Amino acid sequence: MPEVHELERLISDLESDRVERKQSLSDPGRIRQAICAYANDLPDHRAPGYIFIGVNDAGIPVDLPITDQLLLTLSDMRSDGNILPLPYMNVEKVTLKGVPVAVVEVHPSDMPPVRLRGQVWIRVGPRRAIATRQEERVLTERQIAGSRTFDHRPCLDATLDDLLVESFRAEYLPRVVEADVIAQNNRSVEEQLASLRFFDLRKHTPTYAGVLVFGKDPLNFMPGAFIQFVRFDGMTLADSVQDEKSISGNLLTQLLQIDNLLPLQIRAARVSAGGLRHGEVSDYPLVAVRELTLNAVMHRAYEATNAPVRISWFEDRIEIQNPGGLYGQVTPENYERVSDYRNPVIAEVLKALGYVERFGTGITRANSALKANNNPPAEFTFEATHVLVTIRRPA
Repeated sequence: MPEVHELERLISDLESDRVERKQSLSDPGRIRQAICAYANDLPDHRAPGYIFIGVNDAGIPVDLPITDQLLLTLSDMRSDGNILPLPYMNVEKVTLKGVPVAVVEVHPSDMPPVRLRGQVWIRVGPRRAIATRQEERVLTERQIAGSRTFDHRPCLDATLDDLLVESFRAEYLPRVVEADVIAQNNRSVEEQLASLRFFDLRKHTPTYAGVLVFGKDPLNFMPGAFIQFVRFDGMTLADSVQDEKSISGNLLTQLLQIDNLLPLQIRAARVSAGGLRHGEVSDYPLVAVRELTLNAVMHRAYEATNAPVRISWFEDRIEIQNPGGLYGQVTPENYERVSDYRNPVIAEVLKALGYVERFGTGITRANSALKANNNPPAEFTFEATHVLVTIRRPA
């Protein structure tokens, strides 16, 4: 929300098409129309629109009682299901010109057209109306042009202070940008982050990928962004737990923890190789378990879920479950041949850090390692809400 002096300037600017004034909450339908119109941002201001409740058409506050119930009613307009997709908006009580006023700040949507009960409302100058076919087409084309995957979208609640900037500069940037280019580069850290899709300069906020990879605490923004590991002393969830760990932190930290944890879980048996020769055989090839775990981290859904990646290690098998069903072009029939990326920025990070050798070959590499170790091929179960991978011990 802008400073008070800027809001006072806006309520007095009678020419601005980014401002609506309402003396009361007597017509909530019109307020919803205004929210929808500002979310669509047909003039392409790329800046928020403001609705002032308790201000007359002349820009003068009218001393309307700004109660908690009034603020709650305005806030509920965001999520009551009438406006879809959900608009990003803030509601606050602010004292302007010495009088309390309710302010609704509506940000342009990344996914226009936004509809109010199926209708696309727009605002151009003094006009607020239902969009024509041509105007709706403009909004649709803008969505296609600006369409981005979840990890590339701005995390609007985060700031640069939520990122470990030095980690980005010291650990990641040298891996993806030549040293002489960095030395000659006079760009700000925000511009450096944005060039690698970790920061949104238009919104001036980190992207979800930036928070996931370099965040001080990604769980503040994505509660499911961690890995839950449990080792059972048996073959069912009812058996006692031998070991349990919650692998959290940003993605750089999680990957290091995974590389430290998995080798400790592999068991090796000494077997005869004929005569006096002996050798060791592992119950699972580390490369396969690691590959399929990284696959889950790369392809999981981080959006709108609090579920973590789960690694359940039983006596006879390992189960790796990641939230989110199949994505894009991938189907149960072609998943071993076709690749598509729900999180392309995260996939790029794994590649840059050396965790992925080549895109689209992880399952093949895992199954080759399993075969060489006499394990059965990995089994995949696809559900609408998750993918379950089962790795079994050698027969």
